[in-house]
Amino acid sequence: MQRQIRYRTLKNSGDAVSGPSSGSSRVIFGALRTGAYMVYSVMTKGLKHSICDQGFYNGPVSKFWAYAFVLSKAPELGDTIFIILRKQKLIFLHWYHHITVLLYSWYSYKDMVAGGGWFMTMNFGVHSVMYSYYALRAAGFRVSRKFAMFITLSQIVQMLMGCVINYLVFQWMQHDQCHSHFQNIFWSSLMYLSYFVLFCHFFFEAYIGSKMRKARKAD
Repeated sequence: MQRQIRYRTLKNSGDAVSGPSSGSSRVIFGALRTGAYMVYSVMTKGLKHSICDQGFYNGPVSKFWAYAFVLSKAPELGDTIFIILRKQKLIFLHWYHHITVLLYSWYSYKDMVAGGGWFMTMNFGVHSVMYSYYALRAAGFRVSRKFAMFITLSQIVQMLMGCVINYLVFQWMQHDQCHSHFQNIFWSSLMYLSYFVLFCHFFFEAYIGSKMRKARKAD
């Protein structure tokens, strides 16, 4: 089976991430632990508190996963090196996403800005599904193409939710209810909007455009 690049080329035949099972386990545990924290926060204190509360960075369990999340962005960027060494095609979405997420994560973690808990939890959640997909493929299981489509759609929804959270933080920040600053919200919103456009383009090219091209050839 031809090895494809690690990441969003879910339309292709396979993927060979080094250690997909360990990566899957890490993000699944991260999703469960941070997700439990955020759900508890919403259920007991409301949405505003779950977004604005800085306790996510200091909680006895969540602070470990917040720190692990930030640190994990460096080795994830290292995937780009393997792609180059394998002389595979490196798409813009791959390296742009990894570089910007790494820079923004470190930048925001330092200031413990509002919304970080949801940003990390959403990322853990989507990646837990994505790495599970990679692990199944690496183990030789045949996985429906709809699974890959679901992952990309989940990423698109994640980017929309990121924009919504930034908007809420900005509104509540005006009343000193959320700890953040305009520069962070600006760069975060720009980043999420660019991801949204790029993932929508990828989805169209991977799942809609390919069908259209095949239909034209058939005619």
